[in-house]
Amino acid sequence: MAPRAQWKGFLKVGELTCPVALYTAASTSDRITLHTLNRETGHRVRRQFVDEESGEVVPPDDQVKGFPTDNGSYVIFQPEEIAAVMPESQKTLDVEAFVPAGEVDRVFFDKPYFLAPSGPGAEETYGLLRDCLESKAVVAVARAVLFRRVRTVLVQPFELGLLATTLNFDYEVRSAKEAFDGIPKLKIEGEMLELAKHIISTKSGEFDPAAFDDRYENALADLVRAKLEGKPLPKPKAPPVTKTSDLMEALRQSAGAAPPPRRTRTARPPAEAKPRAAAKAAARPASRRKSA
Repeated sequence: MAPRAQWKGFLKVGELTCPVALYTAASTSDRITLHTLNRETGHRVRRQFVDEESGEVVPPDDQVKGFPTDNGSYVIFQPEEIAAVMPESQKTLDVEAFVPAGEVDRVFFDKPYFLAPSGPGAEETYGLLRDCLESKAVVAVARAVLFRRVRTVLVQPFELGLLATTLNFDYEVRSAKEAFDGIPKLKIEGEMLELAKHIISTKSGEFDPAAFDDRYENALADLVRAKLEGKPLPKPKAPPVTKTSDLMEALRQSAGAAPPPRRTRTARPPAEAKPRAAAKAAARPASRRKSA
């Protein structure tokens, strides 16, 4: 079955236009869904909006939107008032700028879509735009009304086509300083740094998304299967326990390095060594001394 387009319109660069369609590139629709049921009847339950003061169910026709004020009341908005400020969709993905690939910080990335040609005669213009982006090593920053909101979209070459990624607005992205402000400035060097580099080099490879499975989804599927077939429920495996809390020792174990040789103690004078050896021998059980 052919995928259903989420949006159809035109990719516009100056006077050059190309009919295109957006298709979902990442979806959670294939995940296992568990419904909420009434334990006593086994019937599925439904959510309803209730008045938080009276507890009575509020029908859809009596539901309105409101903005909370400082005094605890609300400014009420009628549906037609909200509809009046909704941006009018022109069905156009209008390119405003071309920027070097990699310049847009990934923290602004929101959701990816496949952007494909749509309509007769679109392939040539589409291919021209894609090849130009790839040859110049740039991405296109465009604006469009998508799903009732004005969105900024990053368009870039992807395999044989184009990938359109919606971007978060600046006010939606929090400052990294808030999260990283308490991190001290440390200079890591010497054996610790070399061991860490060695670990990275031994685990170097290529990203293969098929190699990373959804462990929760797999465990949930096993649980559902066991329930349906009346088999014993699978027991979760205990997570591995880290045996050391010492950073250097953990690095050595991860790198497969042998522990450093123990420091050799300073040899004691023979006169002192003999009494110590004699004391140890005396501390052994009699049976062990005879067999020695």
